[in-house]
Amino acid sequence: MRKLNNITLIGMPGSGKSTIGRALAEKLNFKFIDSDDYIEKQEKMTLQQIIDTKGDKTFCEIEEKRILELLPLKNCVLAPGGSVIYSKKVMNILKDSSVIIFLDTPINDLEKWLKNKAMRGIVGLSSKSIKELYNERLPFYKKYADITIYYTNQSKKEIINEIIKNGEI
Repeated sequence: MRKLNNITLIGMPGSGKSTIGRALAEKLNFKFIDSDDYIEKQEKMTLQQIIDTKGDKTFCEIEEKRILELLPLKNCVLAPGGSVIYSKKVMNILKDSSVIIFLDTPINDLEKWLKNKAMRGIVGLSSKSIKELYNERLPFYKKYADITIYYTNQSKKEIINEIIKNGEI
């Protein structure tokens, strides 16, 4: 495994990217960036408002543009939105500059953990269920992941230790 200065957490909405990312960044003394927060701040709209007014395709274009603005990163844990995997350009850049960790959370847990999903700003949710989106996105998450962490009922600390051990970080 290549040792890099950045970590990118990918996975479905509700998979714990922000929660684990914040704690991991703190443990490693890295900066933490939640790209969804950054997008909302730059666009002065919630993710859901962007999707509602501009559509999924435009949202993905905005997401790509805003994440590219954040690059290059150094000593950073990045938690991009679950739809980032639709951007081959962004994912290839992230793959070259970070260890990509897929937080693979079972669909049953996602459905339990996802609160307020209608207001979360989830690309594709207007026409597909969470399960359908999971099945659609899973091959992309697996394709880009350097490491897959199966995240069900472990503690935050256990997940972070597993990431550090598996990522040789």
